[in-house]
Amino acid sequence: MKSDLFASEHMAETAAFPGMSLQNAKSVKYAVNGEMHARQGSMIAFRGDLQFERKAQGIGGMLKRAVTGEGLALMAVRGQGEAWFAHEAQNCFIVEIEQNDALTVNGRNVLCFDATLSYEIKTVKGAGMTGGGLFNSVFSGHGKIALVCEGNPIVIPVSPQAPVFVDTDAVVGWSEQLHTSLHRSQSFGSMIRGGSGEAVQLKLEGQGFVIVRPSELTPQKASAN
Repeated sequence: MKSDLFASEHMAETAAFPGMSLQNAKSVKYAVNGEMHARQGSMIAFRGDLQFERKAQGIGGMLKRAVTGEGLALMAVRGQGEAWFAHEAQNCFIVEIEQNDALTVNGRNVLCFDATLSYEIKTVKGAGMTGGGLFNSVFSGHGKIALVCEGNPIVIPVSPQAPVFVDTDAVVGWSEQLHTSLHRSQSFGSMIRGGSGEAVQLKLEGQGFVIVRPSELTPQKASAN
């Protein structure tokens, strides 16, 4: 049988090393040798001896998710084999977190991650009940995490001399050491006249980076997640 479908860029080869790698722009391959974690329902194929089990968040995580709608519905993948993960054909990116690093991520943008990473739902300091949520997922330790994003993300450096203001519906994640607060960018008079549609942003200050996606979360997408 002949087809462009069978070109090398579409073929799944046996992994040369354990852990995650990009299969293509829309999916991640993970060679499992023990245990890894992924968002529930994101596995699209696997081969080998693997088991998939719901991963509990703990009482604290369950309460925070119930109150805010934030958090991660996770599953643990255990055994020996290869698994492929994707979410709504969104673009996939792999980030390696090094020791003493920490990355704050919106739960909707997490695809899968190494079991060596610690995961915790934390309060976004100074953010209040914004569109991005009061709680975000914080990853620390040493290992890799795969993120998904609608479109190609923009990574914006943050410095003490140049704070960055981001729409709470567009933010994907940021360096955990950054200071966060709310910023109002329109006057009271403008709000009375109907507003600009850009009333409040998340302000990030310090040294690090922030990741944003090239779209805002629509109400339809928000209710589906």
